[in-house]
Amino acid sequence: MSTIPNTAPTARASATPVVTSEARAFAWIFGAAIVALALYYFIGVDQGAFSVFGSDTHIHEFVHDSRHFLGFPCH
Repeated sequence: MSTIPNTAPTARASATPVVTSEARAFAWIFGAAIVALALYYFIGVDQGAFSVFGSDTHIHEFVHDSRHFLGFPCH
């Protein structure tokens, strides 16, 4: 039969806020905005126009169902 050790819980260290510079915060916000605009373009506006290899519409087909779910016209 095993015994359960009787140990008291230890106190956790309090969380400290992360301090970042204004320039670094702006860079993160700018980068997130660029990624968001790219996603918006590929999901909402692209309609298969962006193709790497000729008439290849893999990006359009990859986000096809999400276009319908979000209410973008597709056909």
